[in-house]
Amino acid sequence: MDAVMDAMQGFGVSTTRYLQTNYQDAQGWFLWVSWAADLRNTFFIFFPLWFHLRSSVGIKLIWVAVIGDWLNLVFKWILFGERPYWWVHETAHYANGDRPHIEQYPMTCETGPGSPSGHAMGAASVYYTLVTSILTIVTSRKCVVVVGRYLRAGLWTLFWGVQVCVCLSRVFIAAHFPHQVVAGVITGMIVAEAFNRTQWIYSASMKKYFYTTLFLTSFAVGFYLVLKALGVDLLWTLEKAQKWCVRPEWVHLDSTPFASLLRNMGTLFGLGLGLHSPLYTETKRSSSKSSKVGCVVGSLVLLHLFDSFKPPTHTAALFYLLSFCKSATVPLVAVSIVPYCVNGALSLQSKKGL
Repeated sequence: MDAVMDAMQGFGVSTTRYLQTNYQDAQGWFLWVSWAADLRNTFFIFFPLWFHLRSSVGIKLIWVAVIGDWLNLVFKWILFGERPYWWVHETAHYANGDRPHIEQYPMTCETGPGSPSGHAMGAASVYYTLVTSILTIVTSRKCVVVVGRYLRAGLWTLFWGVQVCVCLSRVFIAAHFPHQVVAGVITGMIVAEAFNRTQWIYSASMKKYFYTTLFLTSFAVGFYLVLKALGVDLLWTLEKAQKWCVRPEWVHLDSTPFASLLRNMGTLFGLGLGLHSPLYTETKRSSSKSSKVGCVVGSLVLLHLFDSFKPPTHTAALFYLLSFCKSATVPLVAVSIVPYCVNGALSLQSKKGL
């Protein structure tokens, strides 16, 4: 089994080396793709946009992204996947003189295990959700059949184009092996399809949001503590990242497993708070097309400014706490606070017009 894994990972390093040697001019494109595929963009861009256009799609995006990334964390802890940028230095697969050199980039030094790829899984689940949601909307409106066929072909072509670009990007920057990104795409599509068949999330109570957040957090922390008590350190990758990353500043605290966990749990909890806020209940009754446009623009601008706030990293516990709070604020702002302010401004303007 070890020989098979070494062969697969050796092939992966060769693929990375090939891409870096022959497509060096595309470095900027690959780095941008890795940035764009980060789930942060789902929370700060896709969610506020879609929630105000069609709230059910926005809600489903959050659930798919959060549950998918939580499963990704659990899978990574179970599978103990290596990453190319450190594996190439430690493996006995190469003789000392034949060890290939692969470049590193600012996004290379992820600190968690590598399998399956979180970026590939997140991109697959989010874009699969968007494609299927758009096609469902189009079908429900009984558009011309020919237009529907072209749209279906175009959207699925776009979907697979995005997946190929994300996979190549993650392999190019030496963050993942090819089999890890393929596994990420497959598992991401499975998660998205599961939520396409799940209806209770649209009417979930605040109590259900609270208990779901509590269960997911407790399960992950409990899983970590139990294995640690048995002598298994699930944070074994942190030392490897710090040892083999060519620049210490590229090792970021926000890429650690617990940072990802608390960021996602905060987002899910914040969505529950927003949907069950009295502000949301009040603005839901008086929404209009003009208010929706204002909500989209206001949410995108405000969240862009809010994203510039970076929690201090000198104390891990404080960083994790502030990350949770920041993540919870994002959907709360987009769902209830911005719509309330926009509707208030529009009603005030209409009163002045009278």
